[in-house]
Amino acid sequence: MRDRHLYLLLLPGLLLILLFRYAPMYGIVIAFQEYNIFKGIMGSEWVGFAQFARLFRSPDFYEIMRNTVLISLYKLAASFSLPIILSLLLNELKHLVFKRVTQSVIYLPHFVSWVIFSGILISFLNPIDGLFNAILANFGSTPIDFLGSSAYFRSILVISDIYKEVGWGTIIYLAAIAGVNADLYEAARIDGANKGRQMWHVTLPAIRPVIIILVILSLANILEAGFQQVFLLYSPLVYDVGDIIDTYVYRVGIQEANYSYATAAGLFKSVVAMTLIITVNKLVKMSGQDGLW
Repeated sequence: MRDRHLYLLLLPGLLLILLFRYAPMYGIVIAFQEYNIFKGIMGSEWVGFAQFARLFRSPDFYEIMRNTVLISLYKLAASFSLPIILSLLLNELKHLVFKRVTQSVIYLPHFVSWVIFSGILISFLNPIDGLFNAILANFGSTPIDFLGSSAYFRSILVISDIYKEVGWGTIIYLAAIAGVNADLYEAARIDGANKGRQMWHVTLPAIRPVIIILVILSLANILEAGFQQVFLLYSPLVYDVGDIIDTYVYRVGIQEANYSYATAAGLFKSVVAMTLIITVNKLVKMSGQDGLW
């Protein structure tokens, strides 16, 4: 009762979580059914793990799993390292106006939707009149269908994701760096440490807990290769390297009305994510670091 006003402030957020996160979990039931929209959940036939067996027996399953994991790992490697490096460099800028302009420029792509960003990218990579092919033509090269080539598609996904999201990733690291005790830098300078040594021996150890937490959260999304980005950029020409679980589920499960099959694939992703986040958090705590809980 003493904190009732605080609980009232908390109530809208809790209601949103219950409504959009926990209430829909009732629908997981259809992953174990042969769901029929006319019969509903209560009237549909119960088939147990048949939908999961169908998923694992699918000739496309291992290919889409490989694509999903590879694309996610490439993005994870970039999203883990580049924002840290960029944050360290931005933190060393002394000209405030230049620093703020640079931060704004690198943050800006994050606020552009993938629909718009993909449209721009497609225009640039168009094999007929795209900017990149126009540049190549000036050097005597033949046009290249970048988005229709298996050799380039994954690289385009990773590079475009880096360009769009790397600035946003620096926000948390810059906030963590701002909280580092200035006395530590002063002591390092007295000991003769240059800027590189200060970053390595002061800044990075100080923000290590933040890095660990973000890595754990990133590993939980290892099967989230970016549905919007892939869906807007891929085509049947690059299914062999670009088709991921989400696009496969959308194409086979949603468009063909195989709702139980789509739910089984989504539940499989969730179980893998839960297993990864628990395992990595346990390993981090065993190493003596603070985990998520």
